[in-house]
Amino acid sequence: MLKEVVHRSHHLWQCFPRHLHCHDWSPVNSKARSRSGRGSVSWRKPLFCMASYHRDVVLATNAVRLASRLCQTVQRGLLTQETQTKSDKSPVTVADYGSQALVNWSLAREFPPGTFSMVAEEGSEDLRTEAGAPMLERITQLVNDAIASDAALDVAPLSKEDVLEAIDWGNSEGGSNGRHWVLDPIDGTRGFVRGDQYAIALGLLDNGKVVAGVLGCPNLPMGSIANGIPANSSEPVGCLFVASLGAGTTVEPLDGSGEPKRVHVSDVEDTAIATFCESYESAHTMQDLTANIAGTLGVKAPPVRIDSQAKYGAMARGDAVIYLRFPHFGYREKIWDHAAGAIVITEAGGEVFDAAAVQKCVKDLKIPAKH
Repeated sequence: MLKEVVHRSHHLWQCFPRHLHCHDWSPVNSKARSRSGRGSVSWRKPLFCMASYHRDVVLATNAVRLASRLCQTVQRGLLTQETQTKSDKSPVTVADYGSQALVNWSLAREFPPGTFSMVAEEGSEDLRTEAGAPMLERITQLVNDAIASDAALDVAPLSKEDVLEAIDWGNSEGGSNGRHWVLDPIDGTRGFVRGDQYAIALGLLDNGKVVAGVLGCPNLPMGSIANGIPANSSEPVGCLFVASLGAGTTVEPLDGSGEPKRVHVSDVEDTAIATFCESYESAHTMQDLTANIAGTLGVKAPPVRIDSQAKYGAMARGDAVIYLRFPHFGYREKIWDHAAGAIVITEAGGEVFDAAAVQKCVKDLKIPAKH
């Protein structure tokens, strides 16, 4: 089902700029290779009229900004109380539920009844129990505080039942027909708890195709993190990446203090000077395998390791050239893990490969089968 996985082959994931030259390895089939025979990836936008998703992008941007405020409030509380490694992670769950409630509420109110479909990670079952009552109380408070902080929203406070209903608007099964939103209310839980990178990742599918995506990255600096740290410490922190089909990808300050700027993936063509992204946590990806592949490709720079789909945003503006993701055996990728980030990359001029293409890469590179 659409809600379960983004690909049936789900063990491997990888991104590259469309132009990256790699003389001895083709990440895609020969039809996509350039005529030069050097193995670069060529790509053209389809020659048909694309639907405009401008209104959807505006609504999604507002929703993600609203959810980001709640997440920032919760994360500040986590850091102040120093509960990152000691608690049962219930504060994180509060942020997950609250973020999902806000995004769903913000979007659903803009569409006719019965037309809003959301595939999201959370459900309200646990909150409807006696044990969940205190958490629901806190979530409701956080949701209403976030709404009240937006001067453009003149609405009555939401009740606890309103919040429960908003969370459960994320229970759609999706499908290959019609329009479906896809949400990860907090992508990068471990980064969130540590006070590092996380993302509110919202995508839109139209008849099975990802057509728009918004990434709210509250802790990602506006300046490059190509070397693992911001190039300029005076750069503001908090990025909003926005992409829609045929319209490119932009980045702007999450707080709305600056204008959107068009971004493009790195123009590096030589793998020897390329950098690659991977998950911060070794539990999330096989870092020995990615190091092996990077070495075989001739990549010499150390990896840029950050949590969440913030990696997609960083790559879209050129902070890294390659993103390698090889989850450990048994992990099932979910559609909300990649939908928003994937279109942020492709509209910035990059390419995303699923398992089939990467498996061919592994075979061509003769990487040991034990991986």
